[in-house]
Amino acid sequence: MKCTQVYPVLMSSDVPATAAYFKRHLGFVPMFETDWYVHLQMPEDPGVNLAILDGQHYTIPAQGRGRAAGLLLNFEVEDVDAVHARLLAEGLTPIQPLRSEDFGQRHFILQGPEGVLIDIITPIPPSAEFAGDFHPDAMPVQTPFAGAD
Repeated sequence: MKCTQVYPVLMSSDVPATAAYFKRHLGFVPMFETDWYVHLQMPEDPGVNLAILDGQHYTIPAQGRGRAAGLLLNFEVEDVDAVHARLLAEGLTPIQPLRSEDFGQRHFILQGPEGVLIDIITPIPPSAEFAGDFHPDAMPVQTPFAGAD
């Protein structure tokens, strides 16, 4: 199988409101927009896509209809501290405060629409305890923007 793209599709009970959240707070722009489906994309990177679908739409088999649950969306950014400050200024309150993790992430977590968790991350160097768990090509490195606790 040759896959040309993979992106999450969140089932929602309020497609316009859910799409508006991702447009307003995370900078997505609509590539296709109806009342039952919105395809969003990051303007800086057309490879970053997210779709919102009415969870009761007829294209979803009856046994799969509903809404997103048990989902954590990771958004890796250059400067998590700047994104954190901006979103706080917009009135959002993280459910996981901004912090650095020994496994190589500086991040915070928001409760998004429909109960979806949104994890905003900047990779940082892991502690010695976790460094050996990384493939050599996947080792996080310090970015010039990553802050400290």
